Amino acid sequence: MNLENNNNLYPIFLKAHQLNILLIGAGNVGLEKLSFLLKSSPNAKVEVVAPEIHPDIKSLAKKHHVAIVKQAYTNAYLDKKDIVIAATNKAQLNQQIHTDCKEKNILVNVADTPAYCDFYLGGIVTKGNVKIAISTNGKSPTTAKRLRQFFEEIIPEDINELVENLNIYRKTIKGNFENKVATLNKLTKSLAKL
Repeated sequence: MNLENNNNLYPIFLKAHQLNILLIGAGNVGLEKLSFLLKSSPNAKVEVVAPEIHPDIKSLAKKHHVAIVKQAYTNAYLDKKDIVIAATNKAQLNQQIHTDCKEKNILVNVADTPAYCDFYLGGIVTKGNVKIAISTNGKSPTTAKRLRQFFEEIIPEDINELVENLNIYRKTIKGNFENKVATLNKLTKSLAKL
């Protein structure tokens, strides 16, 4: 089996406000990564480390839980970090960050370098409690963006009301797990026809 041609990613949804996230690099790429993270998880705890800080990152830091350290990277910044995003414009430094993270068993994403990523920041669609993550296995961020735009258009704005009502109804269903699943499957079958 050729693993290169398969998408072996396992999608998860992280509680970013409970994690310590480090972003190394604060230029245009760092801004893109931080903006994406905060759009999906506005309460994420992020520390940004870079000798120079993009003005828009400073603005985001004032509105969110973002600490800024205006210094060059050293591996001491990895202490007590759960996730690291390397977004510097220096390939050798990004590779060193990857190596340092692997030594400490920290999940790392090196921007625009899939070989050095434990995870990707894919396209995300959020409508209330409904969140859909889209990945192209690191092959085409543009495709993920277009799919995100498509789903943002077709998912109705009032989907959250449906989710809330189904949650209330779910709590009233009697019987075992299989019965509850069967009942909810019948009720939501029409959603696949939207």
